[in-house]
Amino acid sequence: MQILDERLHADPSRVVLRPFHLGWQASNAPGGRALKLLHDVAALSEEQVATEYDRVRGDFVARHWQTEKMFDDRFEEVELTADIDCSGFSRTRKRLIGAFFCHEYTYAAAALMNPSIVPHPDQSGISGGSCRFVMSLRAVGEGHISSVAFREGIANPDGSFSLWPQGSLATSVDLDDASLHDSDAGVIVHRHPDSSLSNTVIFPITEQQRGGLEDLRLVRFDHGNGDYEWIGTYTAYSGQSIRSELMRTVDFKRFLLEPIVGKAGRNKGMALFPKKIGGKYMMVGRQDGKNLFLLKSDRLDRWNSDGTLLMEPKYPWEFIQIGNCGSPILTDAGWLLFTHGVGAMRKYSLGCALLDRDNPAKVIGRTAEPVLTAVDADRSGYVPNVVYTCGALRVGERLLVPYGISDSAVGFATVEIQALLDLMV
Repeated sequence: MQILDERLHADPSRVVLRPFHLGWQASNAPGGRALKLLHDVAALSEEQVATEYDRVRGDFVARHWQTEKMFDDRFEEVELTADIDCSGFSRTRKRLIGAFFCHEYTYAAAALMNPSIVPHPDQSGISGGSCRFVMSLRAVGEGHISSVAFREGIANPDGSFSLWPQGSLATSVDLDDASLHDSDAGVIVHRHPDSSLSNTVIFPITEQQRGGLEDLRLVRFDHGNGDYEWIGTYTAYSGQSIRSELMRTVDFKRFLLEPIVGKAGRNKGMALFPKKIGGKYMMVGRQDGKNLFLLKSDRLDRWNSDGTLLMEPKYPWEFIQIGNCGSPILTDAGWLLFTHGVGAMRKYSLGCALLDRDNPAKVIGRTAEPVLTAVDADRSGYVPNVVYTCGALRVGERLLVPYGISDSAVGFATVEIQALLDLMV
């Protein structure tokens, strides 16, 4: 692989204005902290309200986009649970209440890592075999909470690429139905219409997700006849338990976040094939902590079986465990699947396997040596000696491979598909 110069790093200066979610605080019950806070602000004089709100404005309004609109929205949400009449409150008092139920969050202060990459829904104006793309990133912030961030860019057939610039302000997605923070079912979120995707962050929403949204593996899924949907699998961590969930969108403006039900959904690292094969949805995933399995289902959201054993560790660099590194990529030779292996000293490396086009349970070949491994400065980070990706992008006869570096940063590599095929044994 050819390692490219571009690097993306954690950035504590990038902050986003976020709501405090009342359901998570378990504090909107009678006598709870949220209602006590509301009563405290209601008891202030108008002079005190004006003084306190001037402080808030001076500290935060210039740092964020539509800050006071967020305060207004948060007050309206808080009012729904209020046990007092707020109708006579001044606009300043309402906004001060809203400010008490917001906070500033450094969503990528600790790390950026484990990217995936897919063709952008909008390919207008693209020529010469280039491809506009969407890249997802696992952003780790305060409290080691993981969220999903995005970057957009253009990849070229020669392996080069460019990223669209990010603005200085980021916004979080909003729930379509704000009452569903405690939902154990699917929820729909939307990005603000005036915010670009590159400046949008998807934070944990439900109780199951509150510990983080981890390692999104995006794929452009072809339902047939030009009907595309962008689907990602990710791990929802509650702080005590994990489960696999789906992120589904057709435009990266509205997203459905829903649990994967069934036995297979209790595991991590599931990656969806980009189309049905033999009338079935298919995934690859590690169901036993060590080996790779092929899973089949009639429904996208239900995966009941343990699947068929696909690959076991075979070479020393993967003796501890193997897993997938994103969705399989269709080539003339078959399905190209990036894998990761864990070897001595818990060092992670990337490998590749080739699966039969019509029967992905058949492994045609795999690389005996890693195709990418952490060397020199890339060995240092929050979790040392790790390279990891959640997906690559085919552009012509080459691949653009963004990858996580020691759970701290993101690098990029490019490689010809045939060069990988030539390494298979």
